[in-house]
Amino acid sequence: MHMYTRTPMRPMIILYCLFCSAVQIAAQDSLSFNRIGFSSLFTVQQVPNKDKSFVIEMHPKATSFVQSYIEKEGPGLRKMKTWAKPYFNLYDEILTANGIPVELKYLSVIESHLNSQVVSWAGAAGPWQIMPAEATRLGLKLLPNDERMDYQKSTQAAATILRELYQQFGDWLLVVAAYNGGAGRLSKAIEKKKTKDFWALQYELPLETRNHVKKFIATHAIFEGVSMTELDKVQSAESATNINTSLGLERIAISGRFNAKTIAIWLKMPLTYLKELNPNMDQQLSAGKSYTLVLPSKEAKIFEASKNQILQASIQSLYLDND
Repeated sequence: MHMYTRTPMRPMIILYCLFCSAVQIAAQDSLSFNRIGFSSLFTVQQVPNKDKSFVIEMHPKATSFVQSYIEKEGPGLRKMKTWAKPYFNLYDEILTANGIPVELKYLSVIESHLNSQVVSWAGAAGPWQIMPAEATRLGLKLLPNDERMDYQKSTQAAATILRELYQQFGDWLLVVAAYNGGAGRLSKAIEKKKTKDFWALQYELPLETRNHVKKFIATHAIFEGVSMTELDKVQSAESATNINTSLGLERIAISGRFNAKTIAIWLKMPLTYLKELNPNMDQQLSAGKSYTLVLPSKEAKIFEASKNQILQASIQSLYLDND
């Protein structure tokens, strides 16, 4: 849902790419250029290989959410690759003309599933979910026909908004966050955390906004052909108990009737944060499967030291819930 205003209101999206003046950069190879530019979305290494100039890996902090989202939404989005080509061709042309990475077209997929007739509870409308005030500011007519529902006109308006947000925040993943949640709230989060790294400030943003950005990343992965195998390689690169020092996270192989609520209480962690690090943990463990638990380093040490007690407390909580 598009809640952008020029005055501070809610954070919006930012996809990482160096925004130099439009025409020269747009002339470069779109896929390679834009992926290299997504510094908080991809890890990119240049290699001396004429067939594959770059090795690209998904950002580790995105992989858990992306895996879950691909399993749920992947089949439908892959079908969209075929029927959405005319829309994407139009988007690519307009975004490129405005110096915006063409991957930003996937924002429209998240906003509306490319449905021009969608109107949100807040009054945002069209394939880019533009608010009435923004439409008026950008010259779109609301009556007698709502031009927010015109693919060409709304995409041009969205491109203007995206360009303005990039000029304000200088980071494309943050643009995505701001497009959903508003520039004002994002600015406050940046000021509080003293960083423009989405991954470092994400928990200062509403859950809806955090998930909006991750949905964009997952959709980007599906349409750009990042496979589940590639994502698995990123996660398996760390052993079950090896700390990734750059992230401050540790992975621990567990099995048995642990549950997220008990672990969160024991480790004094917010339950929402624990679940974001460990999507579908309760379902996997309750089905008798093993699970790779992801925890911040400090909490991981506490978990390892109290693993048996936490398991017993988890089992006890199950009995209490069933009484």
